[in-house]
Amino acid sequence: MNISALLTSAGINIAISVSLLSLYSILRKQPSNVSVYFGKKLASMCDKRNDPFSLERFVPSPSWILKAWETTEAELLELGGLDAVVFIRIVVFRLISMLLESVSTVFHCGFLIAIAIFPLNSIRIFCIAAVICIFLVLPVNYYGKDMIHKKISSESLEVFTIANVKEGSKWLWAHCLALYIISCSACFLLYFEYKSITKMRLAYITRSILNPSHFTVLVRAVPWSPEQSYSDSVREYFMNYYASSYLSHQMVYRSGTVQKLMNDAEKMCRVFKHVSSENSNRNSLPCHFCGVASNPFMILSSETESEKGNVRFDVLDLAAEKQEYATAFVFFKTRYDTIVASEVLQSANPMLWVTEMAPEPRDVYWSNLCIPYKQLWIRKIATLLAAIVFMFVFLIPVTFVQGLTQLDQLSHALPFLRGLFKKKYVTQVVTGYLPSVVLILFLYAVPPTMMLFSTIEGAVSHSGRKKSTCIKVLYFTIWNVFFVNVLSGSIIGQLSVFSSVKDIPKQLAEAVPIQATFFMTYVLTSGWASLSVEIMQPFILLCNILKKFIFQIKEDPPDGTLSFPYHTEVPRVLLFGLIGFVCSILAPLILPLLLIYFLLAYLVYRNQIMNVYITNYESGGQYWPIAHKSTIFALVLTQIIALGVFGIKRSSVASGFIIPLIIGTLLFNAYCSQRFSPTFDKLAAQDFMEMDRRDQQDGRMEEIYKQLRSAYSQFRLSQDLCKAAPAHINHNENTCKDVNTNSNEDQESIQDSEAALRPGTEIGS
Repeated sequence: MNISALLTSAGINIAISVSLLSLYSILRKQPSNVSVYFGKKLASMCDKRNDPFSLERFVPSPSWILKAWETTEAELLELGGLDAVVFIRIVVFRLISMLLESVSTVFHCGFLIAIAIFPLNSIRIFCIAAVICIFLVLPVNYYGKDMIHKKISSESLEVFTIANVKEGSKWLWAHCLALYIISCSACFLLYFEYKSITKMRLAYITRSILNPSHFTVLVRAVPWSPEQSYSDSVREYFMNYYASSYLSHQMVYRSGTVQKLMNDAEKMCRVFKHVSSENSNRNSLPCHFCGVASNPFMILSSETESEKGNVRFDVLDLAAEKQEYATAFVFFKTRYDTIVASEVLQSANPMLWVTEMAPEPRDVYWSNLCIPYKQLWIRKIATLLAAIVFMFVFLIPVTFVQGLTQLDQLSHALPFLRGLFKKKYVTQVVTGYLPSVVLILFLYAVPPTMMLFSTIEGAVSHSGRKKSTCIKVLYFTIWNVFFVNVLSGSIIGQLSVFSSVKDIPKQLAEAVPIQATFFMTYVLTSGWASLSVEIMQPFILLCNILKKFIFQIKEDPPDGTLSFPYHTEVPRVLLFGLIGFVCSILAPLILPLLLIYFLLAYLVYRNQIMNVYITNYESGGQYWPIAHKSTIFALVLTQIIALGVFGIKRSSVASGFIIPLIIGTLLFNAYCSQRFSPTFDKLAAQDFMEMDRRDQQDGRMEEIYKQLRSAYSQFRLSQDLCKAAPAHINHNENTCKDVNTNSNEDQESIQDSEAALRPGTEIGS
């Protein structure tokens, strides 16, 4: 591929990005699209207004960019939670890392550290970095050989890579020094980011004063007894071994029929709320019999108080018919007792009485709690094998994509296309734009498939399922987008590459500079254009247009909320970080493209977190360890490839200096694993004991005990639906919250306590 083909791809993607961003700035101003671009909560407040017609609504404006840039981290933490802040930190880290890579061959190490701690709010530094990368780093590779250069637009992109540096060149020491600066700067940033996010996680845990999960242990694999129920077994076991700390428990039941009834009731409650609010703003219609103005919903208010008291979703009889599973939520009197019970091996048989800290109530994935514990290891093996098979099946489209980049082979396989490929513009589009587009279309099937695998594995929480999916998608994309494209060819050839371990650095060193051109077009298409599509929300926008203008449904769906897709966006950002590290000294022309991507991602993702996505649950910053390990892997991979490159270029001195760098990076990772990782895997007993003492001194324990009884209600209705009902309906609020199952002591009252489900808020019954 030559420069003109890259410029063609860049031009197409820039046109798409600018057009979509401009269109977004117009569509977000339209009252009919408030529910698309501002989420459910803002839609409920804003979409009822009748804005007068104004030309300003149809003029693109950068107001959303300014708002996203000016929003502080504290505001982002309040709106999106800790996971959102961690994700933005991942983007910012890579943004600064790309900056360091761009200037690493020009400035000395002391100035680099000053840049590393430079505030993000100075965008000028990124422009300087791009200029330095283009005018100072690229010439080292461009003039690496004594040759007559063509016009820049006709030059092959390989001329700008390290492949253009001749063997034994004295300039290879500059690449080695640049790699040292990049690695040391990245480790420097990683350490302080890890330390900062660890403090944020500890603050997140300690500020969650009334978090029900701190008092709850999830018990699985309760042994079956013919003499008593699972509930009695749980009570007997914990009263026997944890008599001083055991409080109560809540069993998990077969919920198919009951949950369907509750969901139907909730939908009806939502419908009545929206319809009644609409009718309350209209003039009353005259009765067809007597002509007196009436309201259709006034009929409900004619009931007597005794009748209204009997209107409830009675599940007492249904509760008796529910079947218990060998799973229970066990509540303890203190947080410290909860930690002890969750960490201790409860039985000599490790497959019985398995305990772990319970997820937060809103985070519980109820359907997977019914999976027998003994099946989990089989499910994990099955999903692992399925993922591997899916990975190898995906080699077919990836090999096809690589065929598009090699026109000679494609023309030989398809002779009828030779005439078409003689046209210059067609050649530029096919080699510079089409391969990355085809690969992206195939990659859209990966996240749903991996989410299915994670669900089958048996994750007990929504956040755990999404984190597991994130890891699977990350492995999949690194293998298929990076390694398979780098080691392109036939499937047999890709497998034979790893027949000798000692040849891996050499194979990668030869292949990466050649495939750097594909990665450039991939950044343009999967990076720039995909961010524009993300902010446009085309699927939701299309559904909104069809609903309001075709089907004439003016009301927005009451349950149309979105959660941030961490399982797709975190792997995407980490993949681009890996590509940036690997190509930093091999093909630095990609760095300006990545800088623009990360800057645009910073603005787009902040806008989406603030306006579009609603946080129903979070993992407490669990995505940062994934980002840390991915960055360390990228650094070590870069160093190994550099070792192979210097070996090919016959620079023994540079190769010798790379080995200590690899060892130092691995030692740094081992230190971080010992220093910070346990904070993300376990909870600190010291913090929980201090929280227990404060609650006992302030007299909050009794209040916590009362609210624990309804925190993990398996069958619930949203109480806010009934609170928002108009007064003329005379709606009985107890209808939504007085849903009880009291057949046994452990069958706690099932009433809504959504305030309890968000950390740091007081639990309300």
